[in-house]
Amino acid sequence: MNFTNPLVYGIPCFLGLILVELTYSKTHNHKKLYCWKDLTSSLIMGIGSVVLSPLIKTISAIIIFNYLYELCNPIVDGVRMNVLGWQSFGYSWPVWILCQFLDDFTYYWFHRQNHMIRFLWAAHIVHHSSENFNLGTAVRNGWFTILYKPLFYMWLPAIGFPPEMVIVCLGIEALWQFQLHSAYIPKMGIIEKVFNTHTMHQVHHAKNLEYMDKNHGGFLNMFDKIFGTWKELDEDIAIEYGVTKPPDSYNPLIILTHEYKDIWNDMKKSSNPYHKFMYAFGPPGWSHDGSTLTIKQMRAKRNVI
Repeated sequence: MNFTNPLVYGIPCFLGLILVELTYSKTHNHKKLYCWKDLTSSLIMGIGSVVLSPLIKTISAIIIFNYLYELCNPIVDGVRMNVLGWQSFGYSWPVWILCQFLDDFTYYWFHRQNHMIRFLWAAHIVHHSSENFNLGTAVRNGWFTILYKPLFYMWLPAIGFPPEMVIVCLGIEALWQFQLHSAYIPKMGIIEKVFNTHTMHQVHHAKNLEYMDKNHGGFLNMFDKIFGTWKELDEDIAIEYGVTKPPDSYNPLIILTHEYKDIWNDMKKSSNPYHKFMYAFGPPGWSHDGSTLTIKQMRAKRNVI
């Protein structure tokens, strides 16, 4: 069974909604919501992602996902069986819901590791480097993230979900993530008990110490609550968006690569192999001499929860 990735239809909608929000902000006394140079950089990086994604996703879907699906779900007596012993999943609506739920679980850990492992953060920081929070920022995606993102999702086709189903669920997740980047949507009452909402994503994009590395969820906020990374927006705190070490440039190439350059420079600070490894794969902010601190260390030092 063949399905179309929802992002095929989502991309034109993204551009239309950005235009609507941009127009509204400029005509309703919210002129600082969008910075033209920042928006241009975000759109260039978004276009680059659109060009690169089909190539990478085709490889991941056809080669990785299909290979694992065929390898781990062989056909036995005319029935496709999972290596664990049960019949592989079909296309019934409960299976779709289960796949989307497990996709959301996977997205949480994929997203969280992008904040916990510096080499992955170097790719993901692109999305956080803008000091503006708007729908334009939603398309400000690093080009290197798509190289390793499929690796987090390989287990889904391996246990029996059809590869095309996984791809569609990934697309639906991306659609939800896009619309979360609007600052115009207030708290949504009972909906916030279950779903990841716009105010929760504002927390995620903030560089306030109490907000950093919080709210990694996709659709649901349950995984943040279960694993201790959930934080509600405090409307008495003035949010500051961006990152603590910004690229200080609107040049897309600098925005895409500046953290890799910083990793390389930090690795040269010590000849100890363990130190070099930690500068690349430890948490962002880790240092062998305490010259820089991780978010966890900064919170402990300032008694911030």
